[in-house]
Amino acid sequence: MGLIRRPRVTKRARERAMLGSLRDQSRNEEIHRRTRATDIAQRVAKLTWKWAGHIARRTDGRWGSKVHR
Repeated sequence: MGLIRRPRVTKRARERAMLGSLRDQSRNEEIHRRTRATDIAQRVAKLTWKWAGHIARRTDGRWGSKVHR
């Protein structure tokens, strides 16, 4: 959770700045609804699986595909 928490906190701070609301009293759900931004944890998971699929489809014999099997 520690690897995801820091980017999530940073992302929320950027969203607050975009809205011009730097107060801590605004709820995260309200900020998320107003900015319509995706959750960073979901985005990281999606990109990780996308990269793993890319590595699995390679057929050029590089060591990356051999390690992941």
